[in-house]
Amino acid sequence: MKRESNLYIFMYSTVLIVVVAVLLAVAATALKPAQLENERTEKRVQILSAIGVTGEVEAQKDKKAYVRSLYEKYIEKELVVEPSGAAREGNEAFELKMDEQLSSYEKNGSGVFPVFIARLNNGARKYIFPLAGSGLWGPIWGYLALDDDLNTVYGASFSHKSETPGLGAEIATEHFANEFKGKQLYEGEAFRSIAVVKSGANGPYAVDGISGGTMTSKGVQQMLKTSLSVYEGYIAKLRKGEVNEQ
Repeated sequence: MKRESNLYIFMYSTVLIVVVAVLLAVAATALKPAQLENERTEKRVQILSAIGVTGEVEAQKDKKAYVRSLYEKYIEKELVVEPSGAAREGNEAFELKMDEQLSSYEKNGSGVFPVFIARLNNGARKYIFPLAGSGLWGPIWGYLALDDDLNTVYGASFSHKSETPGLGAEIATEHFANEFKGKQLYEGEAFRSIAVVKSGANGPYAVDGISGGTMTSKGVQQMLKTSLSVYEGYIAKLRKGEVNEQ
């Protein structure tokens, strides 16, 4: 077959494409476990950030092992919670994707949601609730930790996929997360959530939004309300002593 012929060129190109595709598939399969473990490590860091115990993560040679040890030290329970408030321990809680569960709940009323219970060095218990929503340019998410009264915010952490640097992306900063400390979700028995306002926030139910990041701030506000509302049944049962977490 002449190398200059169209058939030769076609066959050569086809074989090359197939070989490259196979190599890419093999590489993707080989790398997937490492990628998943990296994602789990980052998730553990974000959960721990909500209670302020990430330690010196970036200084560690074996970041994954360090984060895993911190997580196992402070997170004493992983729960799967139903909208009714029923809760059970389950290893699958960590793998649940909050955005997918919220989508299922909004579509047909079904869905189960993770809760992480932490125990600090002083013995204090904190309840960590995942959050998921939409910013200006893409997904946003986070974790909100409540004190044992299941009302007062102990800490928070937020992240995003593609918000604007210097504007909406500021939700991922420690400064923004710290604004939530001490805020409250309930007024008496009524769920209020936390508003994210332009400026001058005062009182227990609002924080200052991001300057120049109005749409992202609104996304955070909606994320808090939507995500936390699915836990109302669980929180109500805990307050009444109908769920034993000891």
